[in-house]
Amino acid sequence: MHTVLPFLLAMIVVIVLLEMLAAKLKIAYPILLVIAGLLISFIPGLPVVKIDPDLIFFIFLPPLLFEAAWSISFKEMKKWWRIIGSFAFLVVFFTALSVALITNYYIPGFSIGLGFLLGGIVSPPDAVSTGAITKFVKIPRSTSTILEGESLLNDASSLIIFRFALVAVGTGQFIWQEAASSFLWMVLGGAGIGLILGWFFVQVHKRLPTDAPTDIVLTLVEPYFMYWIAEKMHSSGVLAVVAGGLFLSTRRLLFLNSASRVRGYSVWESFVFILNGIVFFIIGLQLPEIVKGIRSEGISLNTAIGYGVLVTGVLIGARIISSYAAMIATLIFRPSVAPHARSQRLRFFMPLLLGWTGMRGVVSLAAALAIPVTLDNGEAFPHRNLILFITFVVILLTLVVQGLTLPAIISRTQLFGLYPEESEEEAKQKIVEGLYKHTYRFLKNKYDNELHDHAGLQKMLKHVEEKMEASDDNWMNEKTKAIFIEMLESQREYLSKVNKDPSIDEEIIRQQLFRIDLEEERIKMI
Repeated sequence: MHTVLPFLLAMIVVIVLLEMLAAKLKIAYPILLVIAGLLISFIPGLPVVKIDPDLIFFIFLPPLLFEAAWSISFKEMKKWWRIIGSFAFLVVFFTALSVALITNYYIPGFSIGLGFLLGGIVSPPDAVSTGAITKFVKIPRSTSTILEGESLLNDASSLIIFRFALVAVGTGQFIWQEAASSFLWMVLGGAGIGLILGWFFVQVHKRLPTDAPTDIVLTLVEPYFMYWIAEKMHSSGVLAVVAGGLFLSTRRLLFLNSASRVRGYSVWESFVFILNGIVFFIIGLQLPEIVKGIRSEGISLNTAIGYGVLVTGVLIGARIISSYAAMIATLIFRPSVAPHARSQRLRFFMPLLLGWTGMRGVVSLAAALAIPVTLDNGEAFPHRNLILFITFVVILLTLVVQGLTLPAIISRTQLFGLYPEESEEEAKQKIVEGLYKHTYRFLKNKYDNELHDHAGLQKMLKHVEEKMEASDDNWMNEKTKAIFIEMLESQREYLSKVNKDPSIDEEIIRQQLFRIDLEEERIKMI
């Protein structure tokens, strides 16, 4: 423990440094993480870090899925539910089937069951990777919602395929009737359990005298509880976490106060970031043992790399084919919602670019690591090391090749600018203007009598009137914002000097520093 703990702490520091480097280079940090995970495996003398495969899903997946459900807009998901649903379920099954057939044909001793197992592992695109890559280019909100919603739901569908394939490989048989009834229970039961537990946790937050720390701790516990209960009832823990997370997300204003939301956001952002980094490093540390296991099975490294490249090509091809199929179906059955391109040529290339967004990541790694080392009868799980190696190659290639080229393709082709959407600045301006008008009417209608006698209310009303009359340029331009932030920094320096007085309560100083931090963040958002 004394040797592993410093190594784990050093790993976290490296993850943070790599994120800083990625931000400076303006590339997605998962790309650097997966490359670092590969390079770190060649360092001699590193301690062996092993995690029980049964705990992989339970440790990593619930919080990652829960945070993704809180981040996405459920309103936007409902708006684009057709394309999200088709990519999250139909495309995932088509991709898994394609991988199963190709690997069964080209890889010696690779059964259809193992092919579906590998297909279930590598079929879901990663929301974290896609979001980290697309943040460096401007894409419409509708497009990002489709990608995020797809990544959220296809985790559930792909892991259901993974579970059925795991049973088929372990038992050597697959009964369609039992599989169909089990599938319905996993889908409906998982979603139902998630919604019920989501409602229960809302009541816990509302009825118990919680504060920001306890609210945050409860939100950290909730996804694990949802996942565990659903798995104990033999339904989908992944769907339970997704359904429960969406339920809680849409009601966050009802049971969380502003402090819980502000602080919780930072906690969850850091927590999920570290989890993502650790998963990539774990697979990197286990890579030498995986390569050793491949060679013990008589498979050369070059051959295994070739299999990984083959599966990557199948994944990209299946996604591009699915994108064109979705475009054709939309033009035939729902032409009113089809993207309006400036030319037929741009419309033709739109599915091609959408098919290029399928980067794989943490969920695929967690699923591959969750494959048991042995079967129920004690025999070694067939081709486990090869499946792990192919998964790593797929993630490496999709992140590096697609991840590095996608921003450049989007910027040069401007294909993601095909949806006629209102600009973000215009939408923000309308909301702000409406908010000021609402605030002005509220004060005038409800406190009109008090306005004449209360100096504080008069000042508040005058403040709102000035903001209504002023535009963004003359109310808070960049020069004024810089002066304001400089003034806040001088206030921090003053409080630091005052805090040296032993008679001053430091808690009061901290409260005032926190208020200044909130004020600075508010100014940055203007």
